[in-house]
Amino acid sequence: MRVDKFLKVSRILKRRSVAQEAAAAGKISVNGREVKPAYRLKVGDVVEVAFSAGTLRFRALGLKETVKKDEAASLYEVISE
Repeated sequence: MRVDKFLKVSRILKRRSVAQEAAAAGKISVNGREVKPAYRLKVGDVVEVAFSAGTLRFRALGLKETVKKDEAASLYEVISE
């Protein structure tokens, strides 16, 4: 699954276009490397998203095309904020 779509489906970022802009600006890294929006995310990858208030590091636990709002948090495990 593309990293921009994962961020939207997991509700870490509100819209896919916001995730694409963040990746293009170099604010998203996977396993320590900056990635583009089309990067193929795999289960177990450690993702870091830089926000203006700080960074969020999490591990991808599942890749699903769609999930309900209540199940979105089950797709990832927060490592540090």
